[in-house]
Amino acid sequence: MSDIEHDAPAADPIGDVDPEIITPVADGLADARAAILERIADHVVFDGWSPAAIAAAAAEAGVSAETARLAFPRGVDAAMGFHLRGDRKLAEALAQEPLGGMGMTDRITRAVRLRLEIAEPDRETVRRAASLFALPVNAGNGAKMVWNTADTIWTALGDGSEDLNWYTKRATLSGVISSVTLYWLGDESEGRADTWAHLDRRIADVMRIEKAKAAVRRNPLGKIAMGGFDRLTRGVRAPRRAGA
Repeated sequence: MSDIEHDAPAADPIGDVDPEIITPVADGLADARAAILERIADHVVFDGWSPAAIAAAAAEAGVSAETARLAFPRGVDAAMGFHLRGDRKLAEALAQEPLGGMGMTDRITRAVRLRLEIAEPDRETVRRAASLFALPVNAGNGAKMVWNTADTIWTALGDGSEDLNWYTKRATLSGVISSVTLYWLGDESEGRADTWAHLDRRIADVMRIEKAKAAVRRNPLGKIAMGGFDRLTRGVRAPRRAGA
């Protein structure tokens, strides 16, 4: 069965992102971060993901300048927090979506589209974040954000893989998310129709690759080759959230 079509009970998710930003509870700054992120989008449009934007949003929220600096020491920290806030909204929205009657491919397509629909009111803010994450010094954090979105989707859709598939599913979906997001940022078509067509094409590309992989596994020589690969990767296990 292909990675993108696999359907299984939910597994414990993991995020390879700074835990203080994902779940900022231990340091007592959760409320301050949430209040700043609620107001920061309009300021980012003018000031970028900068200390000035953080300070302006904090002032609106009644958060002291000192607390704001502790909450988000750098602009990239605020950009990451904003992205993860959108991922949490996505998880909540997917829990309410009537996905039961859809095939897995349609579920994934719907989830990616829903993530962009959540971001639509703040498209310019996302554009600024994309430019920030494109800088070499921030590229690793940008990759983590895309990975977190892919993990959010697979977890919400009930992925239960515990081996190499855990990684390949998220890596494949991360590529789709990155491509579609960049297309969306430049799309001026009515209702973003061109973006949704691009999304459909990317998902179709993935399915063609998965079908080709399945055909290799059915071939006698392919079975031998893939059998060796499977033995090499047999010890690869999905990570688990701390405390799980």
